[in-house]
Amino acid sequence: MAKDYYQILGVPRNASDADLKKAYRKLAMQYHPDRNPGREKWANEKFKEINEAYGVLGDPEKRKQYDQFGRVGDIGDIFSSANTRATFEDLMKEFGGAGLGFGFLDDIFGDFLKGMGSSFTFRTYSRPGGRARSGPGSRIRVNLDEILEQARRAQQQDVRYELTINADEASKGTKKTLTRKGKRLEVKIPAGVKSGSIVRLRNARQVTDRQPGDILVQIKVK
Repeated sequence: MAKDYYQILGVPRNASDADLKKAYRKLAMQYHPDRNPGREKWANEKFKEINEAYGVLGDPEKRKQYDQFGRVGDIGDIFSSANTRATFEDLMKEFGGAGLGFGFLDDIFGDFLKGMGSSFTFRTYSRPGGRARSGPGSRIRVNLDEILEQARRAQQQDVRYELTINADEASKGTKKTLTRKGKRLEVKIPAGVKSGSIVRLRNARQVTDRQPGDILVQIKVK
């Protein structure tokens, strides 16, 4: 059966955008794992549920589709709409002001960030001139664009490996196999290579990680 997103958020079907936002933020604070010690797994599932509900109802186009057909073809996520995304950023500030943690969001949005090298570790700032700290009274700078840009940069980072060959292989050149994340890559080592030389496998991370980036193989001659 299709989920009743209005029931999940505890609002009537004619609820205004403001009512939806208020209900979502209230439930998000209620289901934060820090406020449910010993029931963190349950709280995470409830948080996922209300995020899905608000991700649909908080987006005017998705809500219209849901109201008409009782379901949405592509649910997407809470970041796919400017309206729901802004509400989520406001919620993060509320979490910070209440001294609540952000780490559990990696479990909630793990699929969204998978392979992006990013996590929900938000920086905290005290008053100008003061020391950075977290907890009540801290100001939280939450900028998802910045976080995702950092993730994209992380995607493009090269990775390094060290490969040991013998003197004869170094002199004549050789081919070796490198395995990364279950994927096998052929490393062609030119004749006359010296210890400390780098063989660059261009765009190899696209094969192994499905992410942009090269693999740098440092040669060690024994």
